[in-house]
Amino acid sequence: MSILQAFVLGIVQGLTEFIPVSSSAHLVLVPWLVGWAFPHEVAFVFDVLVQLGTLVAVVVYFWHDLVAIARGLLAGLAQRRPLGSPEARLGWLVALATLPAVALGYLFKDFFAGLFSDPVSTAALLLLTAALLVFSERYSQRLRGLETLNALDATVVGLMQALAILPGVSRSGATIAGGLARGLDRPAAARFSFLMSVPVMVGAGVIAANDLLDVHNFGAYVLPIAAGFAAAMAVGYLCIRWLLRYLTRGSLYGFAVYCVVASALCLVVAALR
Repeated sequence: MSILQAFVLGIVQGLTEFIPVSSSAHLVLVPWLVGWAFPHEVAFVFDVLVQLGTLVAVVVYFWHDLVAIARGLLAGLAQRRPLGSPEARLGWLVALATLPAVALGYLFKDFFAGLFSDPVSTAALLLLTAALLVFSERYSQRLRGLETLNALDATVVGLMQALAILPGVSRSGATIAGGLARGLDRPAAARFSFLMSVPVMVGAGVIAANDLLDVHNFGAYVLPIAAGFAAAMAVGYLCIRWLLRYLTRGSLYGFAVYCVVASALCLVVAALR
């Protein structure tokens, strides 16, 4: 993996992590389409570690929210009132929503890692992302703000995040769809989706960093990973800003159409090859 290849893939990661079109699918399909071949263990570890760039983007953008949540959690524990403030309550709901993905990822890590080497199934699963976006946009009421979020909402959104471990199923798309299905408005669903990405990305990054040590000659990949990280961080931050503004008025239908077109294109290429 060259620095240029890693930089391009970092841009792809930054563009697609928060926009609901599946970053995991693009990190599988883009190299496959252009003929870039990487060792499987390197590709998987790179894909996860480059997500840390977008994690930094989330942390920077939501810094004040995250600090307020952390203070609320600590104050609630100290006062023996863990749900004593809106910030503490939101923090516990983020933790609850994180559990399904953590459990599923831990139990079936090797299985999901293997799927990242199958471009055809990845392309096909983009259709599931499209279906989730269309269904949530068509049938949701979108009447509730983030302050109305409850434990059942967090559980449903958390299960949708667990589904998004599959490459081709967009994490942001699935979790936003889950929020909309529970009646949240688009900005609230997107905001909760971004906040709950933090613990999942941290956990995945720690696991991938440990796996990187087992990669032969891993030192040769440090600079490419750094290039991908920087690109993903900068582009990811800009995409968060854009998407939150867009969702105040725009719908998810355009992203669903993109997923269908991208899936069809990749499946045709696979058939021709």
